[in-house]
Amino acid sequence: MNGSQMVDLFVIGGGINGAGIARDAAGRGLSVILCEKDDLAQGTSSRSGKLVHGGLRYLEYYEFRLVREALIEREVLLNAAPHIIWPLRFVLPHSPDDRPAWLVRLGLFLYDHLGGRKKLPGTRTLDLRRSPEGAPIKDEYHRGFEYSDCWVDDARLVVLNAVDAAQLGAQVLTRTACVSARREGNAWRIELRNTRNGATRVVTARALVNAAGPWVADVIERAGGHSTRKVRLVKGSHIVTPKFWDGPHSYLVQNHDKRVIFINPYEGDKALIGTTDIPWDGAPENVSIDEAEIDYLLAAVNRYFKQPLRRQDVVQTFSGVRPLYDDGAGNPSAVTRDYVFDLDTNGGAPLLNVFGGKITTFRKLSEHAMQHLRPTFPDMGKDWTSTATLPGGEIENADVPKFIARLQREFGWLPRDLMLHYARTYGARTAQVIGSAHSVPDLGRKFGPNLYEAEVRYLMAQEWAETAPDILTRRTKHGLHMSTEQTAAFGAWFDGLDRKTA
Repeated sequence: MNGSQMVDLFVIGGGINGAGIARDAAGRGLSVILCEKDDLAQGTSSRSGKLVHGGLRYLEYYEFRLVREALIEREVLLNAAPHIIWPLRFVLPHSPDDRPAWLVRLGLFLYDHLGGRKKLPGTRTLDLRRSPEGAPIKDEYHRGFEYSDCWVDDARLVVLNAVDAAQLGAQVLTRTACVSARREGNAWRIELRNTRNGATRVVTARALVNAAGPWVADVIERAGGHSTRKVRLVKGSHIVTPKFWDGPHSYLVQNHDKRVIFINPYEGDKALIGTTDIPWDGAPENVSIDEAEIDYLLAAVNRYFKQPLRRQDVVQTFSGVRPLYDDGAGNPSAVTRDYVFDLDTNGGAPLLNVFGGKITTFRKLSEHAMQHLRPTFPDMGKDWTSTATLPGGEIENADVPKFIARLQREFGWLPRDLMLHYARTYGARTAQVIGSAHSVPDLGRKFGPNLYEAEVRYLMAQEWAETAPDILTRRTKHGLHMSTEQTAAFGAWFDGLDRKTA
């Protein structure tokens, strides 16, 4: 077809689902191209609550299959990327004004047993008047429950899937928009445009996957396809404040409207609080928090905690648009978090549209996506990702404390907080980030707490980082710890780099 490059599978969307599908397909021996119009994880996948969890509240909506699958995946992902995913204990203060205690306890019993939990400790009941976890909670709340889930660095999870896909032979094209896609015979002709320099190219593919998240309907239209399924866009917003309790645990509080709010430790000395659930009908890229959402989240926290949070305590906010499969539910909180596929063959090359999904179930979603495409690729490899690690996750027995102790012996000159940052961000790839350095000055210019030139150049060379926000916001969270002056200085230095020699 006009001399254009031909591949087996073309994936549109560099969020968690697109990156996961590209990785899975490449590992089965297919030739794959992934395109993303912005940066990897720039949309929804970097704006989540940053949890790998079963979805305790989904039990209320009888989503037992989804919860079970998510709970099973929770332990699979713990083994695959223990450097960026780790266990968290959640304290749930009980308010008799909301759900009755027996119902909460029943839900937690199901949560403990539905997914064959092996690694994580189970639920326990707390006397909040005596337990240290109850110290910051108002005296009127006497009883609580504690259960397990997991933390995840969501944007890094996306990037690591893309890195693995590339290692397996996939081409990953960031800042590359799909301008059009049309069937020509038994293949797709796809026109691409680089959104930074305007360069265009054409590729052809035997199958097309639309994992564009909030933009899934736009891609269907661009591809001349049709689907009876729809997405429902729901805005979820978070606020970041200074951490206001002692200990590594999180809190889950019930609000008067029956929604639950997560209050998680974040980046050491901060708290991440969210989320809201609000219908969104604007352009997904224009989403932002409003003052009513900030007030709502502050009120939920202040209902339970002795130390009141004020508007001036909010140091950062972020909002994302969840592309939920529209199941017709009236309440945004009741809309399913499950995923649905729509396979459009229309007499020619297949188009697989992906609706819905959540961070926790991305691997299973990717596996199911490839199973839908097996008729097109009957000779492709078998399911393989359930026992595979992600880049940096090659840590013996997923024992991160033991791995950190080994790093300390190997790189004794590294300050402990810097070493922990590398370990928790890059895992077994830490040595590649450090490179030939044998002292802190060898790491190059220092831009902020724990941000050195060696890390920046690694991210540019290995993880498609092309702008300052790629590095400060998505590949890492350094931006949260830098002053306005430091951020501006880093941006000026980065923008002045000669990309040919960088």
